[in-house]
Amino acid sequence: MDEELENLRKKKLQELQQQAALQDSIEEQQKQEFEEQKKIMLRAILDTQARSRLARIKIARPEIAESIENQLILLAQSGKLKSKINDEQLRMLLSKVIPKKRDITIKRR
Repeated sequence: MDEELENLRKKKLQELQQQAALQDSIEEQQKQEFEEQKKIMLRAILDTQARSRLARIKIARPEIAESIENQLILLAQSGKLKSKINDEQLRMLLSKVIPKKRDITIKRR
């Protein structure tokens, strides 16, 4: 009786682990598809220099790059972008988003 119960528990545990692994793989696949669609949209929105600048920013500050990407995609989907964004326009957008550096002065007494 105890052996049967233990076997049932092991079987149920294996089933749950398989379901969790399947769910993880589905989520990962959906995330990859979303990222691919995002890349396609950004290719349509940005010119090559702006894309390379955004890629460099993504390495240094991923949260800011993600925010800019989302804003650009929303603008494109709403029809507010008439042409591709060039490097100069991207820099202007970044200057509004990236906070200004503060000067820190130390006064000795």
